[in-house]
Amino acid sequence: MSDYVVFDVETPNRASNRMSAIGITVIKNGGITDEFYSLVDPETHFDYFNIQLTGISEKSVKGSPTFPELWRKIESTMSGGILVAHNAVFDMSVLKCCLRDYGILWKPSAKYICTVQVGRKLLPKMSHKLNVMCEYYGIDLNHHHAASDSRACAEILLKYVESGADINSYIKSYQLTS
Repeated sequence: MSDYVVFDVETPNRASNRMSAIGITVIKNGGITDEFYSLVDPETHFDYFNIQLTGISEKSVKGSPTFPELWRKIESTMSGGILVAHNAVFDMSVLKCCLRDYGILWKPSAKYICTVQVGRKLLPKMSHKLNVMCEYYGIDLNHHHAASDSRACAEILLKYVESGADINSYIKSYQLTS
């Protein structure tokens, strides 16, 4: 089994081009080996909807690292395996926007797996919302908290593997540079 870096981001507003929190769960040798969580100062405004959804506000992120400060801490972790997210195109696009807008060069593309897309193939007759999948598998979830969401996504990925799925056949590539 490959190494996977499962991540989830929360955003401050409908633009979805900055993150206000990130959760990372690392899978190595078929098990969860590390977890990381941080609030992020997005250096932009917060929409009421996002505050209500995530519980994160301008006050919450005061004193938190900006994305460039955070990236220095997490780049090696994010580079340590295939990226995984639930509805991955959203999380990958937020990551891409942050890298681009702060002028951070990482790599031109990243390999990733979307647990929603895998689930649609493996369990075609059910909803693939994170909370529904967690209920189905009996996974604890504090929905829209990046640490809990990334952990839950990692556990879902491991459930797919336990069921015999070849998850590496779902690897795609996401362009990080335009």
